[in-house]
Amino acid sequence: MPGRPYVLSAVVAMSLGLGACRPAQPPISIREGTMKIENRTTDEWRNVRIVVNHHFGGGAPSLAAGGRLDAPLRLLQTGHGQKFNPVRQPVFRVEVTATTADGRPVRILWPEDADDQAK
Repeated sequence: MPGRPYVLSAVVAMSLGLGACRPAQPPISIREGTMKIENRTTDEWRNVRIVVNHHFGGGAPSLAAGGRLDAPLRLLQTGHGQKFNPVRQPVFRVEVTATTADGRPVRILWPEDADDQAK
């Protein structure tokens, strides 16, 4: 049975290779009424601001490097107090802005080509 370890090694190598071929998930995802925002940088983000569909906003004072922010969509609201209703309103655009500790701006869009679609 000298061939068995090689077969197992080949299967493991193929499994690892297939996982590496999978496209990376975007840093913003929406599922079941909750938006997840991931800080995939090595810098803390400060004054994190979230704007959904150009009108509904929310945010957090900071998001740690490598951290994740879970935001229920129903808590977002307009400047006039209108709440976002995820049952009646689809999310078509998300913009996240922040600054790093040294003052550099951060901006993430979902979908990633949201600015191109608006033109």
